[in-house]
Amino acid sequence: MKTYSMNQLERYPIYLKHFKELRDQGIEIVSSPKIAAKLGYSEEQVRKDLQNVSLEPGRPKKGRSVAQLIEDLETFLGYRERTVAVVMGVGHLGSALLNFPAFSEMGLSLQAGFDNDPAKIGTNVGGKPVYSMDRLSEVMREIGATVAILTVPSPVAEEAASRAIEGGAKAIWNFAPAHLDVPEGVVVENVNLASSLAVLTHRMSLSKAKGDH
Repeated sequence: MKTYSMNQLERYPIYLKHFKELRDQGIEIVSSPKIAAKLGYSEEQVRKDLQNVSLEPGRPKKGRSVAQLIEDLETFLGYRERTVAVVMGVGHLGSALLNFPAFSEMGLSLQAGFDNDPAKIGTNVGGKPVYSMDRLSEVMREIGATVAILTVPSPVAEEAASRAIEGGAKAIWNFAPAHLDVPEGVVVENVNLASSLAVLTHRMSLSKAKGDH
C-alpha cells in the first residue's frame, strides 16, 4: 500500500483546482514543467505526485490528459463518493461551514447542525436543520453520518466527540482548541487556527526582514 506525506496530501487539492481551471480554459493536455512553473513546485515533485495517483503514465514531451488527471485526483481524494457529515456547534464558524457550498463538490454532504442554544435549535442554517445536541447520536444514526465536524468550545469538545462516536462517527474534523482521546479506528484531523496564524505571522516577519535588507 502506498504511503503519502502530509505535504503531499495537501498538494493534491491544489493540483485539482488548477486542472479544473485548465479544463475550463479549454486546455486538454498539460506538462509537468508547466504545472511546476504555475504552482511553484519542482518538476520532479510534480511528476512524483502525479505518478502516485494517476492511472496513466506521463508521456515525455507530450504531457498528461487534463480530464484524466481530474478523474484520477477526484477518485483518490474521495470526491466522487458521498460522505455524510454533521456540524457540532452552530456558532460563527459552524454556521460558515454549514453555508459553504463547495463541500458538496468534494463529496462531503453536510446534513445537519447541532447546538445547545435554544434560540438555534429548530432553525435552518445553510438549508440544514439544527438539532439539540441531545439528539446527536440518534440523528447521526438516522442519516448515516460518519464524519463529525467539531466547532464547540474546548471544555465540551471531548464530550461532543464521544457523542458523535456513539452515533457512528468514523472521523472527527476538530476545529476546537482541544486534544481529543478517541477509540482506535476513529480518525481525528485537528485544525489549529492559532498555529496556522502563528506560521503566517512568522512568515510575514521573515518576508519583511528580507525586504528591509
